[in-house]
Amino acid sequence: MYNTTKQKPFEQDYGLRDQIRRSVVSVPSNIAEGDELGTDRQSIKFFYIAKGSLAEVMTQVIIAFEVGYLRNENFSHIQTECNEIGKMLNKLIQSRRNQEEAIIPLPST
Repeated sequence: MYNTTKQKPFEQDYGLRDQIRRSVVSVPSNIAEGDELGTDRQSIKFFYIAKGSLAEVMTQVIIAFEVGYLRNENFSHIQTECNEIGKMLNKLIQSRRNQEEAIIPLPST
């Protein structure tokens, strides 16, 4: 996305360009933060935040396409990538949910 957003006419729309870049960076940042947290519940929260950032990216990409900053092939490629990342996040969330459910607390004595 950095390479895409540094091309004309995209590069001159500082607001949209910078917002897309922040959203794009937010996705892997929240995945990394969630992965390092102590509990699956905390991790899942950050994975959902990453999904929200991914939705932001896609919304901003749609806007960029609608105003003519992206060609159809660029838009299609980014849309496919976002869909794939979304699927991976769903699997990651489900995996952590399954791990959380598998932990059975020991009875207290």
